[in-house]
Amino acid sequence: MSKDGFFARARRNPSFLVGAALVLLVAGAAALSLVWTPYPPAAIDVPHKLLEPSAGHWLGTDSLGRDVASEILAGARISILVGVIAVGIGVIFGVALGLVAASAKGVVEDLIMRLSDFAFAFPALLMAIMLTATFGAGVVNAIIAIGVFNVPLFARVTRASANAVMAREFILAARASGKGPVAIAFEHVLPNVAPVLIVQATIQFAIAVLAEAALSYLGLGAQPPQTSWGRMLSEAQNLLYQAPRLAVFPGLAIMIAVLGLNLLGDGLRDLLDPRLRARR
Repeated sequence: MSKDGFFARARRNPSFLVGAALVLLVAGAAALSLVWTPYPPAAIDVPHKLLEPSAGHWLGTDSLGRDVASEILAGARISILVGVIAVGIGVIFGVALGLVAASAKGVVEDLIMRLSDFAFAFPALLMAIMLTATFGAGVVNAIIAIGVFNVPLFARVTRASANAVMAREFILAARASGKGPVAIAFEHVLPNVAPVLIVQATIQFAIAVLAEAALSYLGLGAQPPQTSWGRMLSEAQNLLYQAPRLAVFPGLAIMIAVLGLNLLGDGLRDLLDPRLRARR
């Protein structure tokens, strides 16, 4: 088994390196949009609509004269925001429920798992439609829908991983020393299941970016004047023959974000899983 440190092994993992580079590119675009964009992303300039890429407009303009490069940068900000909050909701509530299920066993575990099964019957898209019908379309409702969908998934992953850890000898030693279930869960179980949760969070981040784009494409996510890659695709669909680049650029942005997050997740799995690490 290799004794190299994490970063030394990471430099030899092409999946991690490429994924990290793509994710940093998207995160950098989102951070840049907070302080600077070539033009205001929502600024309409109809006399200059559908301009081809040039020095003045790097990626051209859309059907309302908005600068496409500025919209791409601002769309990265929305995707990152939705991904972070939606995955955060899943991690906070899902991990807590998973640890409770693994620690309590019996009726409590069965109840949590049955509630998780019930939640899986309402995927993010359907949940967003229901929330939209009740509270109106918007990014907040999209985040809630995607986050609620993540909760049972993280609960299941945490429970399965925690059950495997709780069968280990050091957990029995901790119980014999007088530690309670809460202390064992946070001091011993959670650190040991953290690598699995980190990998799962990375994958769910990619799914959240795709879900946000899909919801915005359907008109259930970001609303004008907010900029979203999915809404850019929706607005470009009627101009596919006249200006196909309007669909290509946001599509590439979504592809880069999702590909980067998936590659990063695969790389982290290889680096954090002791069984895979031992083969290298």
